[in-house]
Amino acid sequence: MIRKKLLVSILFLSVLNLSSFAQDDDIFGISEKAKNPKSESGVGNAVRNVLEMFALEISTGAAYQQMATGFYSENPTLYPISQYQNFENSAFSLSDTLSLKGGDWVFPLVNGGVRINVFNLITIGGGLGKEWGNLAPMRGNDHEFQFEGATYQISKTYGTVGLVLYDAKKRQSFLKWQYRKYSTNNLYMQSELRQRARANYPWRFILEGEFGNMKLTKAYDPSLDLPGQPYTPRLAVSEDPYFGVFLRMEYDFSEYAKLFLKGGAEFRKFTYAASDFSEFQNIDQNVYGLQAGLAIKIPGTKRCKIQGCGVVMKHLHDGIEYRGSSIFRLQNRKIGQWY
Repeated sequence: MIRKKLLVSILFLSVLNLSSFAQDDDIFGISEKAKNPKSESGVGNAVRNVLEMFALEISTGAAYQQMATGFYSENPTLYPISQYQNFENSAFSLSDTLSLKGGDWVFPLVNGGVRINVFNLITIGGGLGKEWGNLAPMRGNDHEFQFEGATYQISKTYGTVGLVLYDAKKRQSFLKWQYRKYSTNNLYMQSELRQRARANYPWRFILEGEFGNMKLTKAYDPSLDLPGQPYTPRLAVSEDPYFGVFLRMEYDFSEYAKLFLKGGAEFRKFTYAASDFSEFQNIDQNVYGLQAGLAIKIPGTKRCKIQGCGVVMKHLHDGIEYRGSSIFRLQNRKIGQWY
């Protein structure tokens, strides 16, 4: 008789546990699935729900840039190209096409923008960027192409589209797939699955594409940088948009704030004009960079300011949802997340 009562109690607790896992409610009546009003008016609630889709972010980092060109000109004397090694049979003829390459560091990179998370499936964003880079000579075939000026500055406007590869929701789906071989009557393994699925997983991995336009804001010949003497830079950005591919790794330390690390490559095109601007050389630039940044999601839920209310989690007042913690703290904390 005692064994039967014990078995019934275990089954009852298991069913209760499954029900709570499905609903995911807390003691304050806040459900992750429910859409509690965030404002007293319908318009205000709609606006706050829209605002909560947007996140502001800023990042900085460094990169290594490589420039390359297949140089050919009928008038090579119009370019800053010369032989830098005195090897035999290395004379430059008009029929030659020189493969020239060079690279140097870009530091710092600074980007700021806005991003929208669409159903945790894709991200869409855009922003402004600024970079300061060094220009090393391009060399090849015993010749050297010396840029006029050792540095450059670029401003850019860009857009991004990202595909979420892995996050907390996908982890839950993966765990369910892992435990598919266990029967639903296996209470031990089903309990283990629920515990692992409920665990806080703050990581997110995104494959991101970037495209945009650039503007060269500083590239000049120091010898001609004299008062009253105009100068047109011979190095210019191509009118074609650049594009890039990145892997972005995010770490959520609250529902509204995250750190991210972003690494990848950008592919760009430049032109370099002859001294009389009668012809141009096409130059390809590849930039391999790493950035770190902070993203803040605009909170749609207002901070609770009711006198005497000490609730630190999300909670309700007159049917309106409020948050009791800073955007840098987890709102609905679980055991082990209070400190």
